[in-house]
Amino acid sequence: MASGSLVWVVMPNEGCCSCSSGVGQRAKVVRTRRRVSASLVATPWRSSEERVYDVVLKQAALVRDQKKRLKGESEIGTTLVDSGVLEEAYERCGEVCAEYAKTFYLGTLLMTPERRKAVWAIYVWCRRTDELVDGPNASHITPTALDRWEKRLTDLFEGRPFDMYDAALTDTVSKFPVDIQPFKDMIEGMRLDLRKSRYMNFDELYLYCYYVAGTVGLMSVPVMGIAADSKLSTESVYNSALALGIANQLTNILRDVGEDARRGRVYLPQDELAQAGLSNEDIFQGKVTDKWRNFMKGQIKRARMFFDQAEIGISELSPASRWPVWASLIIYRQILDAIEANDYDNFSKRAYVGKAKKFLSLPAAYARSLSRPLTGNRL
Repeated sequence: MASGSLVWVVMPNEGCCSCSSGVGQRAKVVRTRRRVSASLVATPWRSSEERVYDVVLKQAALVRDQKKRLKGESEIGTTLVDSGVLEEAYERCGEVCAEYAKTFYLGTLLMTPERRKAVWAIYVWCRRTDELVDGPNASHITPTALDRWEKRLTDLFEGRPFDMYDAALTDTVSKFPVDIQPFKDMIEGMRLDLRKSRYMNFDELYLYCYYVAGTVGLMSVPVMGIAADSKLSTESVYNSALALGIANQLTNILRDVGEDARRGRVYLPQDELAQAGLSNEDIFQGKVTDKWRNFMKGQIKRARMFFDQAEIGISELSPASRWPVWASLIIYRQILDAIEANDYDNFSKRAYVGKAKKFLSLPAAYARSLSRPLTGNRL
């Protein structure tokens, strides 16, 4: 799997060409969100975007339901795990986040303690899940092992954590309106990596990107919170979180083309490669040609469109939660700039953003976190 995103604010992703059929179709889904659920019942074939949007609607409904329940009550729910164990568990989650996502970790320090710890717990679970198929023991992972991991997920959601890291997530999901479905869907993305190494079109790739990265946005928004004065609907904010996850994973895919090819994997839509006059063999040979450059320009354009869509929702998050998300988006989007600077050679060169450039991006991200665009009427 092309390195998956571990928090919707940390790992962006990229897609392919045909922007009118991909992003354009998605925009149509956003504009008609209230009609989607009813019309799908009678539609025999549903695109991946429509199927995923059903999950978005469900997650948004959970947030609204919690707001009704908590009116006049404390925001934080009942602790299900011993407080002494929890303190150490969250501390360890923070250490993992600080080690593997330094810039994001720095931004989380601005959040309220409850939100900060909860985001750390989600990050660690996502990282552990990702490591199942991308870590040192990936060659030994089987579908049965992923089934056991999903059973363990169900247990921790039901208040039966297996270890200290699970305990932190058990406490988190007891306090915030976090649903289990995105977590299950991420595991489904790991299953795909065990059995699938080609994607015939962007519809297939979109679903994969949702599984391994878009899910993280749906997990995180309930914790990060939506600004009290937001003029956007809850669904719109979730939709932007989803878009950032898709953008992140598409960016990962474009960055890692050569690395994935050496493992026999091609995370690019086969039909769009063919339309560009390219084949898997061209990718395995790793030659940068005019055809490849033109193809990559279309892929980068699509990823940037998803990043643009994500910006809408970031500005509607709770003020203390915006900075790490903005920092992640700005820095990760620069990977696309680096691919261009490498003359689209993502076969032998790895596009990256240097430490100095990352830290120079933090003030800009902080400034963006303080500003609020005119959002117009609630969607």
